[in-house]
Amino acid sequence: MNETSKEILENYQVRKTKAQKTRFIEFMKTRYPELRVEEGGFPKNRNLIIGDVESAKAVLSAHYDTCAVLPFPNFIMPKNLLVSIFYGVLIAVPIILVAVLAGSVVLALTDEPLFSLLAYFAVFITLFAAMFCGKPNKHTVNDNTSGVITLCELLGSLSPEERSEIAFVFFDNEENGLLGSSWFNKVHRAEMKDKLLINYDCVSDGDNIMLLPNKNAKKEYLPALGEAFCGAGDKNIIVETGLVYYPSDQGNFKKNIGVAAFRRCALGLYLNRIHTPKDTVMDERNIGIICDGTKKFLEKI
Repeated sequence: MNETSKEILENYQVRKTKAQKTRFIEFMKTRYPELRVEEGGFPKNRNLIIGDVESAKAVLSAHYDTCAVLPFPNFIMPKNLLVSIFYGVLIAVPIILVAVLAGSVVLALTDEPLFSLLAYFAVFITLFAAMFCGKPNKHTVNDNTSGVITLCELLGSLSPEERSEIAFVFFDNEENGLLGSSWFNKVHRAEMKDKLLINYDCVSDGDNIMLLPNKNAKKEYLPALGEAFCGAGDKNIIVETGLVYYPSDQGNFKKNIGVAAFRRCALGLYLNRIHTPKDTVMDERNIGIICDGTKKFLEKI
């Protein structure tokens, strides 16, 4: 990894609060003087842009904001939507049970159904909000320091001429509902109408690197993807052509390719550990393979 990537991994993994994001942005400005901050939307987003979005032949992106620490990981199986939904329901069950218990206690103490209902909703909303507004996770290697580092590695390895043909965007507020990328697409709707966006999110933990082109990207780029991302040694490269579930910033754009890494179990490919203190795995081979494949792909298009 280059020096910028090492510095981010060592000192800038926490990027959740306004102050933490500002600290990261100031560091990035010292490394990339051409970086500009595009602010707007509600709540206010601060997207970081390097390059000219209008003239770029493609946009490469990753979200730089990080999440609150949770007692349980975010668990995603991109090829098994039912399992992903079931897991989400399981996470909600304890929150509902605690809220019901609080409401029951208030009802027993006051004998007032309205107070009980208010207590239920107050506890439910508080616990749900804690998932987004709680203590920042100090360990964000995979989600999404890995995506940020991928962009930094590409910035460091592309020639000035190659960089001039690409725009790099670090999205804000992905963890709060893809807000930064949604606002960026609103501002740059005309430029992004027929432009390819490649988004890197959680790429450092797992031996199965999956490329997730949407319908529009498949029509135009599927052969080039297969040719560019090959020869990965012990890593398994998957150019996915079927239906998948992977909620990230690429979903806000008409022509997109998502990139992520997954582990494998008996039920299929899965992503775990993120949003917890166990998010500490940085497999530099993944970053190298993805960067090499991306550069070859960009040459082909």
